Amino acid sequence: MNKNLYLIISCLLVSVIAFAQSSDSSDLAEDPPLSVTQHSVRVGGQTINYTATTGYLVLRKEDGDARAKIFFIAYTRNGVDDLSKRPVTFTFNGGPGSSSVWLHMGALGPRRIKMSAEGESLPPPYELVDNEYTWLDKTDLVFIDPVETGLSRPAEGVEKSEFTGYEEDISSVGDFIRLYTTRNGRWGSPKFLAGESYGTTRAAGLSGYLQDRYGMYLNGLMLISSILNFQTARFTKGNDLPYILFLPTYAAIAWYHDQLPNRPDALEPFLREVEEFAIGDYASALLLGDQLPQDQKNQIIDKLQQYTGLSKEYLERTHYRIHISRFVKELRRDEGVTVGRLDGRMTGVDYDDAGENYEFDPSYSATIYGPYTTAINAYLKAELDYENDLPYEILTGRVQPWNYSNVQNQYLNVAETLRSAMSKNPFLHVHVFNGYYDLATPYFATDYTFNHMFLDKKLTENISMSFYESGHMMYIHQPSLVKMKQEVDQFVEQALEVVTE
Repeated sequence: MNKNLYLIISCLLVSVIAFAQSSDSSDLAEDPPLSVTQHSVRVGGQTINYTATTGYLVLRKEDGDARAKIFFIAYTRNGVDDLSKRPVTFTFNGGPGSSSVWLHMGALGPRRIKMSAEGESLPPPYELVDNEYTWLDKTDLVFIDPVETGLSRPAEGVEKSEFTGYEEDISSVGDFIRLYTTRNGRWGSPKFLAGESYGTTRAAGLSGYLQDRYGMYLNGLMLISSILNFQTARFTKGNDLPYILFLPTYAAIAWYHDQLPNRPDALEPFLREVEEFAIGDYASALLLGDQLPQDQKNQIIDKLQQYTGLSKEYLERTHYRIHISRFVKELRRDEGVTVGRLDGRMTGVDYDDAGENYEFDPSYSATIYGPYTTAINAYLKAELDYENDLPYEILTGRVQPWNYSNVQNQYLNVAETLRSAMSKNPFLHVHVFNGYYDLATPYFATDYTFNHMFLDKKLTENISMSFYESGHMMYIHQPSLVKMKQEVDQFVEQALEVVTE
């Protein structure tokens, strides 16, 4: 080969390799540009002018190397002169593996997907409307998609396992919050976290992480469909707790579908009766196991049949323990209808009626998945002027396997983290939103968890709860959305009263 030609080819190869390496490593030398747009929405009769900021914030090591691109959408009210008087709320959903789309496009954000008044899906391609119940009149909002959800991804060459676990997730989301707060001058602002489902697990964990790692003390947590103690929701043999704590929700759903032999007129008094039975005679019976006398077995079966509508024969075959996956199929099996896990009001139809579980959750696949996916994808480009060819991961398995090594051979229980955070920061307030028809995070399990935190009596006054005749995403139900807005307004105002006193 001609020597000059060889040198030219060698130089070209070196250049190509160098370019490839630089495009892999230097694409995040600087944060990608953000899209900033201006909007307005009417809330409570007043017009709120606000700025929407959309894009990535890059998490980096101290040497500057990128770790991850965190996608976020922030809404900040215009015309605020003193940020120390303006709260900011960092918000996310759960999964783990969920983007922030549900809270964003269903309840908190300035735009929401239109559903029926009862929360059922309307025909595609669906419609976005102004959200007159947005929280933006009370607080700025920062919606966060954890790594591998939404458009958030690990940086080139970084393993996803650095983010896909309880502790890993807490640190990466916490580091995002610290960085966003610093860059945007919000250290002096009142700060809140709003999480849904596993997002409440994350919020409780963050209350400790932000406080202990960065000295960032929060004003409040809004826990929507809460799960803090995973023992309350794990149907494993030998763990009787879920059977006790899910029973009132089974009863609520059976009441809603008119499956009870003697259906009471009002839901809430009926649930108080079921709750008393659940933690009384029922819990005692389950503790006895095989030693439960036959006459007591008969009494328990009679009560369970009265409260769930399931047949006595079926209840006896289950050892008086109703598994969630069986309940959703069994309740209306004779009609060929299944009920939802996220929202027990919703129904579906399977291939046949012989299965032990449903084929799909009708309150997810047939109710919210299509509308919310359309909402965020259309909204990003049409209204936020943001383009990205990556698929927006709504609720993904990309985060699996999820690492719980911090609680090896134990149930994760972040209620203790929250107790510790509240003890160190007695100004931290917590409000919990519960749906009566929610089988993903049943309200009575949440009640049990908070009753076992053993907080100082004075601190229990910082905890409040509200209840809704809807499911996991209670805000898809129009009356619950209205009530939720009223409750959060009151909560934020009460939490901020402490600041101004």
